[in-house]
Amino acid sequence: MKLAAERRALCGIGRRMAETGLVSGASGNISVRVGDLVAVTPGGMMLDRMAPEDCPVLDLGGRPVEGERAPSSETPMHLAIYDCTDAAAIVHTHSTYGAVVATTMTELPPIHYNTLLLGGVVKVAEYATYGTPELAANVRAAMEGGKRAALMANHGGVAIGVDLDDAYENARLLEWLCGVYVRAKAIGEPRILTEEELLQVVERGLDPPEWRPVT
Repeated sequence: MKLAAERRALCGIGRRMAETGLVSGASGNISVRVGDLVAVTPGGMMLDRMAPEDCPVLDLGGRPVEGERAPSSETPMHLAIYDCTDAAAIVHTHSTYGAVVATTMTELPPIHYNTLLLGGVVKVAEYATYGTPELAANVRAAMEGGKRAALMANHGGVAIGVDLDDAYENARLLEWLCGVYVRAKAIGEPRILTEEELLQVVERGLDPPEWRPVT
């Protein structure tokens, strides 16, 4: 079986996503890239009930290489992200706080310095119907400039990583940041970190990948 270890890893991450509330039901999807091949979760299947053989393998053009099930409907978005980033894995969530922020805002401001680990201010990609080339293009635009995560308007979130564990942890961090913001808004107006304050964090040793100050 091609990418056998990677397909097993998709199942493991799928279970963790369901257990931690990053997805519910058959929502959300995951993929991992190895060279010119991508293993992705199947469409319409709960992520905590997958077996490795359920996860199809495609080439970077989206053509099937191995597997009986149809790939996730969000596969075009995954392929678009692989095309414009150094990602080796992608996690797409339908988490509660991420969806709240994605439904009400155009970006998640830096309310905590760990925002830098995601590349700075998290952008909300413009709305488009799921699974369409338009959504893939919008997400790709939202992740320009070395971003490690983005939100999708009225939809959910997406995070990338150097491997599946890294992408999963970035997705968890995105949900935590959204949760902090939403809860802070319930008791007052959150204080947003300034550009100078973020630069001071970088100078003290936090080394977020590809982060650049906003100009």
